[in-house]
Amino acid sequence: MPKIKSHKAAQKRIGVTGSGKAVRVRAWRGHHLEIKSSRRTRRYAGKSTLGTEHARQVQRLLPYLKKNG
Repeated sequence: MPKIKSHKAAQKRIGVTGSGKAVRVRAWRGHHLEIKSSRRTRRYAGKSTLGTEHARQVQRLLPYLKKNG
């Protein structure tokens, strides 16, 4: 049986936490930060977990993503 290819764009953007939840980087933090308020840029900081409604889609794009359960 051949190996399944991972979706490379999704592989670069989606990771997994120690407990097995899928995480992503929040949007709007890329550039033009001078014109955005500090409150706004703080809101975009850090990682965000992906909801369970996207679980099947993430599983299809990244079949070898390590997660618990």
